[in-house]
Amino acid sequence: MYPNWILQRSHLTPTRIALTYEQQSWTFEELKIISLERAEQLAALGIEPKSRVAILGPSTPRLVIMMFACMHLQCEMVMLNRKLSKVELQYQIDDAEVENILVDDEDVSLLPNLKKSLLFSEIESTDGQPIKVSNEWTAEQTVSIMYTSGTTGVPKGVRQTVGNHQASAVASVLNIGLSEEDVWLCAVPLFHISGFSILVRSLLYGNEVKLYKKFDANGAVTDIADGRVTHMSAVAVMLQRILQGLEDRGEEASPKFKLILAGGGPVPVNYLERAHRLKLTVSQTYGMTETSSQTATLSNKDAFRKLGSAGKPLFFNRIKIADAASPGTKGEILVRGPHVTPGYIGRFSERSATMDGWLHTGDIGYLDEEGYLYVVDRRSDLIISGGENIYPAEIENVLSGHPAVQEAGVCAVEDETWGQVPAAFIVLKAEATEDELIDFCKERLAKYKVPKYFYLVTELPRNGSNKLMRRKLIELI
Repeated sequence: MYPNWILQRSHLTPTRIALTYEQQSWTFEELKIISLERAEQLAALGIEPKSRVAILGPSTPRLVIMMFACMHLQCEMVMLNRKLSKVELQYQIDDAEVENILVDDEDVSLLPNLKKSLLFSEIESTDGQPIKVSNEWTAEQTVSIMYTSGTTGVPKGVRQTVGNHQASAVASVLNIGLSEEDVWLCAVPLFHISGFSILVRSLLYGNEVKLYKKFDANGAVTDIADGRVTHMSAVAVMLQRILQGLEDRGEEASPKFKLILAGGGPVPVNYLERAHRLKLTVSQTYGMTETSSQTATLSNKDAFRKLGSAGKPLFFNRIKIADAASPGTKGEILVRGPHVTPGYIGRFSERSATMDGWLHTGDIGYLDEEGYLYVVDRRSDLIISGGENIYPAEIENVLSGHPAVQEAGVCAVEDETWGQVPAAFIVLKAEATEDELIDFCKERLAKYKVPKYFYLVTELPRNGSNKLMRRKLIELI
């Protein structure tokens, strides 16, 4: 059995600041009181304990409190991605067979239908009814359900249990450390595992979360340069904008700022080198929805010795490469540990999440001689040209090193001669010709890896968690 995280944290450190948003702050005790009141209001509206509900809303304290209220009721929360289309949301709502949808008034227009929905304002204005809140949770209890980003095939609803979240949080902190004085900047969506895991760590370790409604590069640069925050989670595109902001201002990271955890895909080496010059510590991390956030993270001291690596598996976790007989052999990354989901819901409920105890990630990578993981790319994004394997991330990494390139995305284009060839989609921050980009690639890549086509675009397609969606690049042509 585990304690109710919200009640236990409030009991241990009631007056410590838990959450800051814009100019407001809440202690752990205040969040407990408000979330218990909200749980009573949900109960009065017919939300049954341990039922399955969907939640939709922007990343605000209002959403945090609603999530905590559902956790008091031990509901299974289906986290709806507010960047999806109505058709995509309808699929998830139907697949999850949710009994109710809790929606922030701001997001009502995003929903495909309102039959089962309860507005946050309606909940907040309801007279509550007394409820019995459990002081203990079981490890097997499902806390959250998040749908995979759907970059391949149909999205799957992934169960994340108390045990999964707790194992992930403990392993993360054993690796990077965390103290009650630390402040974690949360500028990633709370409906995504990277955002929700920040809330879980806060409850377990008692540190403050500074919440952004959405990513604000200027705000993040100010908070990092001024030392207002100590940690942050980001994907590569967010990191690039922070680096650019610091460089434009001629500023560096404050000595008080400790770490950016960079996930959501490989981080271009150029970004890591720029971060080093700005005294901004970046640790590349590897994880996914099925692993309740991090599986491996590169420690600070190895940042340049193992440039480009996602590090070693965290304490409770194991990683191996399928069918790899020796270090350096590329193959599918397999993961094992208490943070791995017990399974899926809906149409994939009968599918096992693991094979022989191992989660097959669909990602390609390798382990070096010391056991450090290098993530090469998604298996589904692999380009096979004339029998040669080409990994888009490798080309994107090179292009991102060009001084005129802000972002780059690479995908396969069908070719009569070679079967497939790489095409590059570029967002520029300064003038550059196609010939310049080709020459830059030729100096750093094998000839067959140099993109055959270059397209200048204003932005790259990304999903709700800001991951590059390579399968949508072709639609830009």
